[in-house]
Amino acid sequence: MHKRIKYGMVGGGQGAFIGAVHRMAARIDDQFELVAGALSSNAERAAASAAEVGIDPSRSYASFEDMAKAEAARQDGIKAVSVVTPNYMHFPVAKAFLQAGISVICDKPLTATLNDALALGEIAKLSKAEFILTHNYSGYPMVRQAREIVQSGQIGKVRRVQVEYVQDWLSAAVDAAENKQADWRADPKRSGLGGAIADIGTHAFQLTNFISGVAVREIAADLTRFVDGRLVDDDAHMLLRFENGAKGYLWASQVAPGNENNLRIRIYGEKGGIDWSQENPNQLWVSMLGEPKHLLTRGGHGTSEVAANVTRVPAGHPEGYLEGFATIYNEAADIIRNGRNPDCLSPTIDEGILGMRFIDAAIRSSNADAKWTPIDA
Repeated sequence: MHKRIKYGMVGGGQGAFIGAVHRMAARIDDQFELVAGALSSNAERAAASAAEVGIDPSRSYASFEDMAKAEAARQDGIKAVSVVTPNYMHFPVAKAFLQAGISVICDKPLTATLNDALALGEIAKLSKAEFILTHNYSGYPMVRQAREIVQSGQIGKVRRVQVEYVQDWLSAAVDAAENKQADWRADPKRSGLGGAIADIGTHAFQLTNFISGVAVREIAADLTRFVDGRLVDDDAHMLLRFENGAKGYLWASQVAPGNENNLRIRIYGEKGGIDWSQENPNQLWVSMLGEPKHLLTRGGHGTSEVAANVTRVPAGHPEGYLEGFATIYNEAADIIRNGRNPDCLSPTIDEGILGMRFIDAAIRSSNADAKWTPIDA
């Protein structure tokens, strides 16, 4: 029997979408208890937000700096903090808590700039605390099933990867006062220089690496701002070259009408291929060369232990977005208690740094008229 891990949250106050998602995900497997927060930089809003989620007023803080110092000094202080702020705040918040010895569970992308990401990586190495990055789609059972199929060699050497993450919610100019989520994402001072490429492109890139197990060597990217006056990209498409000689294509767009949350990945090898879509997350199509394609379903026949381990309800009962997040939180709980197991699949700070290298390379490539650009340069 484990006691719940006491955790806090920075960001995620009134009007914030992702903070509520993290709180729900942390509760699903009953591993965490929210006891502290700096939920807003506005003291009144922070206090009101804390009251709404049941945080004692004495542990609602006006600043994350005060929270890190106070909680580190308490005998019953938090063991972890969820960072659910706009991107530009990820670095200072994570730095403060890592240096205070408090483990960090951070939303993606890792930071707003590559330099901040590299600096945070060094800070994490020196900290006794753990760092977990919440690329939640890697927690889906059928994504893990796809990973096992591809990396066990069932479809043969990977030749081709097609991945896209396509939405329509930013297809027109947005009134900042009416849409807080769009406001900061379209502001390079808060989001970083990447728009769609950072917000959803990093998910597509991480999923590509996670499932294929083959590193992307270089990219030729074309980033566009289709909406007049927008300061960051709202559409990105690029060619990919992989270390093993495979080729790929990645499309990330927030200006594609008719698409809600259309994340899809197809991987083709010498002997077969897989096809998974986030809007039908409990299904995985597998096509072996010369055979009829077949459908694997979460919790159904033919799935392996790697999917069963992160399956909560019987087949036919939908699992998806919140449960994917919950898988990351459940694994975070084990990491915080016992250290990171080498077999753990939850995203690391190194994956976060790679994601920032990807954004940086995409921007540099696009600025150079889609010149082929190494990701690690």
